[in-house]
Amino acid sequence: MQIPYLSLQKITDRNSAEIHKAVSDVIDSGWYLQGKANKTFEENYARYIGTEYCIGTANGLDALSIILHAYKELGVLADGDEVIVPSNTYIASILAITQNNLVPVLVEPYITTYQIDENLIEAKITNKTKAIMIVHLYGRCAYTDKILNLCKKYKLKLIEDNAQAHGCMFNGKKTGSLGDAAGHSFYPGKNLGALGDGGCVTTNDSVLAEAVRSIANYGSSKKYVFKYKGQNSRLDEIQAAVLDVKLNYLDRDNEIRKQIAEQYISKIKNGKIILPQISVRDSNVFHVFPVRTENRDSLQKYLQEKGIGTLIHYPIPPHKQECYKEWNSLSFPISEKIHAQELSIPLNPALLQNEIDYIIEVLNEW
Repeated sequence: MQIPYLSLQKITDRNSAEIHKAVSDVIDSGWYLQGKANKTFEENYARYIGTEYCIGTANGLDALSIILHAYKELGVLADGDEVIVPSNTYIASILAITQNNLVPVLVEPYITTYQIDENLIEAKITNKTKAIMIVHLYGRCAYTDKILNLCKKYKLKLIEDNAQAHGCMFNGKKTGSLGDAAGHSFYPGKNLGALGDGGCVTTNDSVLAEAVRSIANYGSSKKYVFKYKGQNSRLDEIQAAVLDVKLNYLDRDNEIRKQIAEQYISKIKNGKIILPQISVRDSNVFHVFPVRTENRDSLQKYLQEKGIGTLIHYPIPPHKQECYKEWNSLSFPISEKIHAQELSIPLNPALLQNEIDYIIEVLNEW
């Protein structure tokens, strides 16, 4: 049996007819940027997330970066200000900060949940700290009331990196609506994925929303009039139309992900493999199913030999990347352990039951 880590073709095939029609409608309309499809998707996604505003962007990195850029234009942030961020995140979270001449302050995660350790944050806050960026890594909610209280106590902005957690919940509210602003990625492999790059910003702040929309459109809210030194980062009409179709099935697909995760957690009985746990069912949409083992490379090779595809999220932590060589001597042992041991096994709504059973069987035999 051959089971790829993720087949985007199989994912797309599940709603193929609707997607083809949505794309055809855009082509036939003759309007390919900032048109009806964008407006419709932005309204529907804002309603889904539970925010007043949604602004489409070209990708998830741009979404995060433009939030910070907008805060600088509005006088909330300035060059050299610090943004607290988890030390085990994907590089995009860090890049968004440094692209804006801001300083990332790395904080270790919990080894059990892989989310930022709220108990370590306050010690990292200085008079230069102006924001906390939480990352709902792997599809699990990173938000806590303690983090919110720290933001209130020190008058910090709370920014969510919601690239991996579309549809995730905290006490009845969706991630992406919990902080002051959130960046979302619609990279094809995400729970809500486009047929190319795409992203958006969600917020309830009307002033921020206006600035974000302008900055993403060259810095302009009126044609040929430029308030900001902006950039070109717009969600195109075809991607917006595709996303609007797939949004209708996001909750269904997330439920399938949870059911598969529950099978893995209850049926994988190998003491050499550390499994993620479900604390509150709605607080994890399992963008990936990360397992850990001291013999990660051996397990990956074994699964490959058995026809099971895997990915590592992520092999090198941010502070050990060459692009941040000024951090290479720093030590974040929990992050380093996660990055050395993590392996993601297949989990997506297109998996068949016999494939799930086979993955469980092979892992138990290792």
